[in-house]
Amino acid sequence: MPEEKTKEDKKVKEEIKKEKPEKKQEKEVKREKKKDRVGVAHIYTSFNNTILHITDMAGNTVARVSGGMVTKHDRLKANPTIAMFIAKQAAEKAKEKGLTSLYVRIKAKTGNPAPGPGAHAAVKSLSREGLRIISIADTTRIPRGGPKKKGGRRGRRV
Repeated sequence: MPEEKTKEDKKVKEEIKKEKPEKKQEKEVKREKKKDRVGVAHIYTSFNNTILHITDMAGNTVARVSGGMVTKHDRLKANPTIAMFIAKQAAEKAKEKGLTSLYVRIKAKTGNPAPGPGAHAAVKSLSREGLRIISIADTTRIPRGGPKKKGGRRGRRV
């Protein structure tokens, strides 16, 4: 009789061992989350235009939209409202390619103290479209000395 118990115990243990790997596989499936694909949004804003260029981390272009692609009025290209439409179009293209998160790089014209009027609206619209913004950086170039400006000592006289 003691031998029968050990045989039964062995069978039960084997069945339990067979069941455990299946449970582990189910847990692994549950742990798998949607992979977070990250990109970089380069926003160039001047007082004449707004350009939004989204790339993946390797630098390949995912979406590129400018003010002229949204409106034909030159005076409106730098408008915050147009910047929202620009960001919306670019975000849709980025989502189609599978991007979920963005690093944002804002750039203004070299030497300008602040970016153009469309920068803030574009960033806000990107986040509203469902893209997670990881960080925002200002990458405007700053002149440090450089060549002498044109116009002479007293400047340009009109």
